[in-house]
Amino acid sequence: MMIKKVGFYGLDVYSLFESIDVVLRQLETINPFLARRARIRYECFSPFIRDEKAYAKSLLDFPEGCRNEVLRNLQELLKLRSEYKNTLLNLQQNARIIANAESYYRAMIRADESSWNIRDQHMLATLEQLLDYHGGDAKAIVWAHNSHIGDYRATDMEASGLVNLGGLAREKWGEEQIALVGFGTYQGEVIASGAWDGPIEKMVVPPGKPGTYESIFHEFVKRSRIKNFFIDLRGKGTRQGPLSKVRGHRAIGVVYHPAHERFGNYVPTSLANRYDAFIFFDETRALEPMIMGFEREEFPETWPRGV
Repeated sequence: MMIKKVGFYGLDVYSLFESIDVVLRQLETINPFLARRARIRYECFSPFIRDEKAYAKSLLDFPEGCRNEVLRNLQELLKLRSEYKNTLLNLQQNARIIANAESYYRAMIRADESSWNIRDQHMLATLEQLLDYHGGDAKAIVWAHNSHIGDYRATDMEASGLVNLGGLAREKWGEEQIALVGFGTYQGEVIASGAWDGPIEKMVVPPGKPGTYESIFHEFVKRSRIKNFFIDLRGKGTRQGPLSKVRGHRAIGVVYHPAHERFGNYVPTSLANRYDAFIFFDETRALEPMIMGFEREEFPETWPRGV
């Protein structure tokens, strides 16, 4: 019997300094000479004492920053060959994270929403690398917020110059190869935080705003008494039917303010064009978070939208 391997990976642009640690540690086991050279280049970040916020602020006075150093290391590491393929994948991907994280903080200090695009384009590139690594018949399941999964072209994101993983994946591999599944709720509970460095809280999700998809689905629940349901949006004529109409669709991110959500938490959405399927829960219960021993005082990785 052939054993099929399953991997669990992160797609986002994670911490700059943790990725530097991984690259240097793993490179020492493969090529100590190259590790020393990479270490010298990454020393460019030493004055900031592992503080992304300090590095970002420094770009106001010294715009060149460490951009050349991280790109030179990335170029060298992408040429590296090793019999330890899994180590090499991890090493090279962390080098990409370093380069993209540097671009991310560079965009953030300019208050530039292109930082969102840097993240989602990085996610797509990472997904592509993983599929290539695992072979031609590999499949992937990506778990992310609706704002990353649902096709950006079916929302107001495109008009703002923003892209996301779901839309980019459709463009790259074709709609037949991709299944975008969205989630929604009318009311209930959620775990989130009121601020980037705030504590995890169990929050009440207020009833959906009238006229939104959440409100319409709740009316269906009241009539049918089916509280949770699944909608296949790939059916014939669906993309031109009632669910293709642009309506508000709730977005809840890492940072959430239930009392203010009517002012900015509803994304204009053509549901039938944003997703291939949609799962609706009339009332949700908050998940129990996995408590991680990790604190972050720096810029949040999910700026500007909190997802």
